[in-house]
Amino acid sequence: MDDPQQQAKRPVSALAGSYGHPLHPIFVTVPIGAWVASLVFDVASHVAGDPGFLAEGSLWLIGLGVAGALAAAATGFLDLLAVPPGTRVFRTALVHMSLNLAVTAAYAAAFGWRLDDTGGPVAPGRIALSAAALAALTASGFLGGKLAYRYGVRVADERTQAEGFTRAGTAPRHTADQGENA
Repeated sequence: MDDPQQQAKRPVSALAGSYGHPLHPIFVTVPIGAWVASLVFDVASHVAGDPGFLAEGSLWLIGLGVAGALAAAATGFLDLLAVPPGTRVFRTALVHMSLNLAVTAAYAAAFGWRLDDTGGPVAPGRIALSAAALAALTASGFLGGKLAYRYGVRVADERTQAEGFTRAGTAPRHTADQGENA
């Protein structure tokens, strides 16, 4: 069996993406983009002549973000299964996951709270909830970056990464497990 660090680099299932190509970072772009755009729409609803279309657009962006967050959570959970329990990286991953689940729950609640009221500017309390949820998402994103860039979870090992730094026209270095890492 691989050492714990190498174990956290390998996918536990094809549903998590292949070695060196995890799906979780791709899926997180959907809720992040949708929720940031929803806050922009919320604020813009206070300066537009007809704020209803922005309030309704924000509602559907929040719903899209929640759906995207569920896909991101599923692939993130698969990545978590590869991390050895009891380690610093595992604790960081649990905090990252917990924050993301809280943010998703906040946005799901926000969706329900807004469902029947998209006629005028978005109420300040609803904007405050979105802003607070985005702040928590930012903290969670920081931890996600730490998991990938500091601890190397689901990131190819340095020997595999070195293949990308060979000069064009030269043969890449062959490693014992190159077929698995390609």
